[in-house]
Amino acid sequence: MKDNKTETYQLLAEQVKALTEGETDSISVMANVAAAIHHAMGFLWTGFYRVVDNELRLGPFQGPVACYRIPFGRGVCGTSWQRAESVVVPDVEQFPGHIACSSLSRSEIVVPVKSASGTVLAVLDIDSPHLSTFDDTDRIHLEQICQMVAKVIS
Repeated sequence: MKDNKTETYQLLAEQVKALTEGETDSISVMANVAAAIHHAMGFLWTGFYRVVDNELRLGPFQGPVACYRIPFGRGVCGTSWQRAESVVVPDVEQFPGHIACSSLSRSEIVVPVKSASGTVLAVLDIDSPHLSTFDDTDRIHLEQICQMVAKVIS
């Protein structure tokens, strides 16, 4: 029997597939995907940072106000960009160099949105007000969702 989180992600993936098919506007896609994830999963903050002029710049999101810019290699988002891989942080207070855009954030996952050649185009950043919210189930499903987003923003 599948757990509820897996079922929710499967439904979410179907929705994201429908939201991205045939669409070419990257900002619109990121806005709708952020909203779909945020409302389906009930996270504190869900959004994208786009790679622009060698820094991450705030893109479409749902949740409290956020940092405008994040340097390469800084914080969880910049680290995910630098490594070109997902980063799961059970307790943001234990992550060296964590950038606290919101004091309510306790755990975080960041998933890169990569082109077919592996270049990071953006990152999907999600914060939770609870410790240890994210696990491999989240990572696997969010990576699949980011692959769908990458097809539009590449």
